[in-house]
Amino acid sequence: MATRQSLFLINFCKQLNTIVQDRCKDRVISMIRMGYSTVSNIDQTYIPRRTVMYVPGHDPKKLKKIPNLGVDCAVLECEDGVAINMKVQARKNIREALEYLIVKNVDLALRVNSCSSQLMEDDLGAIIGSDIGEPAKVERLPQTILLPKLDHVQELVTFTERLKSVKLNRKYCPYLITYVESTQGLMNMRDIMKQAAKYSEEGIFRMDGVVFGSDDFVADIGADRTSDAKELIYARQKIIAIAKAFRLQVIDMVHVDIEDLEGLKRTSIEGAKMGYTGKQVIHPKQIQTVQEAFTPSPVKVKWAHELIEGFEQHQKSGKGAFVFRGQMIDMPLLRQAKNILRVVENVHRPS
Repeated sequence: MATRQSLFLINFCKQLNTIVQDRCKDRVISMIRMGYSTVSNIDQTYIPRRTVMYVPGHDPKKLKKIPNLGVDCAVLECEDGVAINMKVQARKNIREALEYLIVKNVDLALRVNSCSSQLMEDDLGAIIGSDIGEPAKVERLPQTILLPKLDHVQELVTFTERLKSVKLNRKYCPYLITYVESTQGLMNMRDIMKQAAKYSEEGIFRMDGVVFGSDDFVADIGADRTSDAKELIYARQKIIAIAKAFRLQVIDMVHVDIEDLEGLKRTSIEGAKMGYTGKQVIHPKQIQTVQEAFTPSPVKVKWAHELIEGFEQHQKSGKGAFVFRGQMIDMPLLRQAKNILRVVENVHRPS
């Protein structure tokens, strides 16, 4: 009888252990997809993008000014800023610029055309692949790729398959930033991010941020653009909520009046308080105002230093739960502190 009970207990424990392991595995996978907990995710290099500025690829003079702009993210532009009859020239110029542009603390990014334009494949092929009739000589590739007008999951699938095909077996895993520019894109954003998280796990790209394309969104809903942007409150907040659930950066809308620096300051501060991590700029005179609004305050920097220092001391002591200033500290909050210091430590100055 004792033997039967022992065997029963052993089998029961084995089954229970299997169930626990499976549930733990499912939870870990779920946390990874949502952007939490793994060491690789927490320690992944944070690329500050307080200012995201578009530089038209068809204009070599403007491309050569990038090192002196003082912008965080310089976007080598193939999309809206380039006329249809200049697309080929823009691809050629961008490919050349990637070789001669040597800039520190600047995210050299590429904005391709949308999947629906039927031009995205040519952009990736000419700039990253070897579709221009000569061997792929480019060794320096864009650190980040921006994919606009992403409305459906299938468009992300199409982009990803094309990116895989032009990698040419190189170990190239760019950061990816996508755009929400329509009601369809907003409605489908959560599903798109879930698919992007899966591709990130596979190492095809590293999903890193979302941009709000406000002008196209206003046109899509048939609203009138106002100075206080009240017509966009719902969209701005929903984009933040979904992006932050996946632990992504969020880049706010363009301020189209380049002479209205007071309005730019007001909307920049507002965006930063809402949770946006940066803002699109369309002219060099906008850069300083936006940089200041999205630079962490001395109080936040002090908080981040003290939290990280306290966490490191806690790790050495081997104690239980870590509480800082009366708040239980988890990994996402630690990552936030690290990101704040990363922004401050990598503030770009014009060379």
